[in-house]
Amino acid sequence: MKVNVEVTCTPEEARAFFGLPDLGPMQQRILGEIEDRLRSSLNSMNPETVFKTWLPASMQGVEQMQQLQQMFWSQLASIASGKKE
Repeated sequence: MKVNVEVTCTPEEARAFFGLPDLGPMQQRILGEIEDRLRSSLNSMNPETVFKTWLPASMQGVEQMQQLQQMFWSQLASIASGKKE
């Protein structure tokens, strides 16, 4: 025996029927707070500040990569010169 029950209701009505809390107002407050925080952080990050923040880090990365390459080639050269002797 197979029984199908079809209930047509809104999500709010289903939550009330099952006794679940309505989280809509809390979600709206949290999203509003997140939006306010994002706006304040975006306003504080003008393009010049972003440029100054990211450029030194990227330049350090380039310098470190160059140092790594120099160490690699110097070690390779020392190995090669050690084998010749």
